[in-house]
Amino acid sequence: MLNYIWLALVVLAVAIGGWNDRLNEVTAGAFDGAKTAVTIALGLIGVMALWLGVMRLAERAGLVQRIASGLRPVMRRLFPDVPPEHPAMGSMLMNMAANMLGLGNAATPLGLRAMRDLETLNPRPGVASNAMCTFLAINTASVQLIPATAIALLAAAGSTRPTAIVGTALLATLCAATVAITSAKLLEKLPFFRLRGTPEGPVVAGVADPGETNDPKPPPTEATGVNDPGYSPPRWRSALLVVLFLFFLALFVRMVFPNVFNLPATPDAAAQNVFVRSVNALSILAIPFLLSFFPVYAATRGIKVYEEFVEGAKEGFGVILKIIPFLVTMLVGIGMFKGAGGIDLLARLLAPVLTPLQFPTDLLPLALMRPLSGSATLAILTDIIHRLGPDNIVSRMAATIYGSTETTFYVAAVYFGSVGVKQTRHAIPAGLLGDLAGVVASVIICRAVF
Repeated sequence: MLNYIWLALVVLAVAIGGWNDRLNEVTAGAFDGAKTAVTIALGLIGVMALWLGVMRLAERAGLVQRIASGLRPVMRRLFPDVPPEHPAMGSMLMNMAANMLGLGNAATPLGLRAMRDLETLNPRPGVASNAMCTFLAINTASVQLIPATAIALLAAAGSTRPTAIVGTALLATLCAATVAITSAKLLEKLPFFRLRGTPEGPVVAGVADPGETNDPKPPPTEATGVNDPGYSPPRWRSALLVVLFLFFLALFVRMVFPNVFNLPATPDAAAQNVFVRSVNALSILAIPFLLSFFPVYAATRGIKVYEEFVEGAKEGFGVILKIIPFLVTMLVGIGMFKGAGGIDLLARLLAPVLTPLQFPTDLLPLALMRPLSGSATLAILTDIIHRLGPDNIVSRMAATIYGSTETTFYVAAVYFGSVGVKQTRHAIPAGLLGDLAGVVASVIICRAVF
């Protein structure tokens, strides 16, 4: 699927650029895309190393398996090919949770780790498995509680109610996620996308190669029998976890209910309801909590936290090196198409069809650009807000679309590139259908609410 899409982007970019006398912009778009891809990848190295180190601690302490087993019924329905106790379950759950809280700096490394875990179960290297396609579809239409970036833009432009889009974005992203997951499950059964034949080699579907290091059960440590079912940490170590929980609980209460501690509320917090303050507090506290809880929990299980963290962090550089070629290829095609004016041309062609359906023409460039480029979409959203006003219904529609959809092609290039998958099967169509559902739902819901 990506072969045809990328070839179409390049060929159409040259054709449209030649017709519009914009070949210089096409060339510049190609070089800018290549430069941006490497910049993004290098910027991920540190964050990737950090979260891989944290995830290694969680694995060695058995925490990932505990988290996965708690949500086993839901995850087994979504990913029937993944063993319930496999580390991929925990990695995917953490990625989804980070996406819901808008923690992009944590969600991407966790998602890449989940893809690597899923690759250990993949009987066809280079071909996306059903579980990979479903996971990508969930990421391209992930439920987001607070669209923080869109709210910040509305507030900066002087909106009287910048948080008004919280409810509309949540409903729209629920629609997008439902359509994306349903599409992934239906498309995997079609003959065109169905996996055929039995691969050669020692790996069979749903079972990891015994030689892989990502074993569902982490090896025991030297100091303790941490994986012994009868093992229980000393009481003073367990007390550390209780103190940590109470500390962050106190911080949460202080941020959501400042009057309890007789603290003055900021103007933004005073204008927000309890739900919005709660989600904002979770977004602020989530990463500090994880960065402290995982090492403390691992220490209570007798893990040598420093050594294990370093071992996990070492893997970050190798993962990023695998991503760069895929990211360069995709962003070059997108940059060429954008430079040629392809987005503007599509907007003009679709305007006569969508205008009778009461779809605002101002939203067309944003809706068409959203699956391709996050930074370009952000620029279009900023222009709409400043041109029409932050409290205009079209501006709120645009902000809702931005908060309920994702850059599908970027996510596919990064996630699949990290494990060397070249045949993405139905992942892209499922993700694009989720984006389409998010756009349509945003317009309908905003018209009903505003």
